[in-house]
This record gives sequence, C-alpha cells and structure tokens, in this order.
Amino acid sequence: MATEKKALGKGLDALLGKQTVTEKVASRPGVFELEISKIVANPDQPRKTFDEAALQDLAASIKELGIIQPIAIRESKTTVGSYEIISGERRFRASQMVGLTKIPAYLRKADDETTLVMALVENLQREDLDPIEIATTYQRLIEEGKLTQEEMGKKVGKNHATIANSLRLLKLPPEIQTGLINGVISEGHAKAILSLDNEAKQRELYTEIVDKGLSVRAAEELSRKKKDSKKVTKTSKSLEQKEMQAKLSEKLKSKVSINVTPKGSGKISIAFKNAQGMNDLIALLEKIS
Repeated sequence: MATEKKALGKGLDALLGKQTVTEKVASRPGVFELEISKIVANPDQPRKTFDEAALQDLAASIKELGIIQPIAIRESKTTVGSYEIISGERRFRASQMVGLTKIPAYLRKADDETTLVMALVENLQREDLDPIEIATTYQRLIEEGKLTQEEMGKKVGKNHATIANSLRLLKLPPEIQTGLINGVISEGHAKAILSLDNEAKQRELYTEIVDKGLSVRAAEELSRKKKDSKKVTKTSKSLEQKEMQAKLSEKLKSKVSINVTPKGSGKISIAFKNAQGMNDLIALLEKIS
C-alpha cells in the first residue's frame, strides 16, 4: 500500500516516465529545447498588454506540469543566433517567471505577414484581444499585406461582415475607442454609437450611455430616437421651404430652390433656360425692387 501511495505521489512524472512533460514535448519531431536567453519577443505582437493575473496562473501551471505545447519561432532577422516568437509569447513570459532556462520550440520559416497572421490567430483562439486591438491588427494586415477584406477574412477564419464591422470601430472618436478598450462600453454599444453619422452626436450618446449605465438595447433605442428627431426637423423645414419656393416660383415665373442650413444661413437659386430667360428674370427683379 505504501508503495502505491509513493507512485501516485509522483504525479505526471510517474505517468510519463522519468522525463518531465517539457522534456516529453521537446522530444517530438521538429521540436527542440531552446535556451530562453536566445528568444526575443515579436515586435509586431498584436497584443500590447498581458493580464498579470492570467500570466501568474499560467506560470503556476507550467511550474507544476511543464510546457505542454511548444512555442513557434523563426530566426531573428537582426540578431544572429537569436529567435523571434511567432506564437506562444504568454508561455514564454510565464516560463521566465518560474525561472526556466529552456523551453520547447518549433522552428518555422515565416515572413512578416505570416508571422503577424499567426500571432493574431493565436490570440483570437486563446486569449481575446480587445476590439480596438483586433481592428488595428486587421487594418495593419490589409495595408501591409495588401489584402482585401475578403482575403483578410479567409486568413483569420472570419466572414467579410465581421471584418468590416471590426474595422468600423476605428472610425470612432479617440475617447470612445479608449472607453471600448477599457471596457467602459461594449462592442454592442459602439455599434449603436456608429449608427449616428455625426461625431458630436456620437460623443453625446457615449456620454449618456456611460452616465446612465444604459444597456445595449437602450443605447440602440436612444440612437434611433436621435436619428428620427433629425429626420422630423428636416421634414418640417422642407415643408416651409416648399411653400416659399412655390410662391417665389409663381411670382418670378421660374423654378426657385431654397436651401437652409441648421444655423439659419442658406441660399436661393433661380433657374433660367437661356440668355433671354436670364434677361427676362433680371427685368422682373428690377420691377419688384
């Protein structure tokens, strides 16, 4: 019985033999143990911040179980003998935290575009980027990789509508983007804000959402009311203009168009067909004056 308890106490090492989990992983074809000192972070890593608590949890897991999945690397273009992370930066950072000197790695040949795609896809699959980080990375891939939105979608496994909606978030005013990054509002709130085509109105709605703690549904309803209010105002002005246009057209015997801005300024246009029509109109205006 004592012997059985001793064997069970060995944990995963007892199940896998004398090798640790990390050593077992490193023994897979194409995988080797690489000194951590030779590894550099990916400068194009789409995630700019890492959750410290989540890293601590991962570090504790690695300390207990070892590395279960190798990181992917490529040879550094700037430093001979060094390797740049393609995917697995969280595992790399957590391994440093527990004092590992080596980590299982898989060497790949990948250009900058492929490296960025792989880093993005890994983050999407494992630990979500915030909406603005995702949108910014999509934009970079489209611009630097010269991709269409459709091609971009195929690379990251997203449909065209998802890519397009994500990119629209970059059109939000900076302070609203910051609110989205910090979780002050959700992506659903952001979509409601984007339904307004005026930045001043967008900021106004954002403030109301934050101050009143509005749900997404309430934000959408408020956005619709703001748009409907704008339509009513335009329609009301249009009726007044039509009446005035009709009176002037009858008096001047020419088509008259009146355009008024929200501030009250504007212009009156009077149409004529030819030079004779222009002369007749001028003569009529002289009589009126």
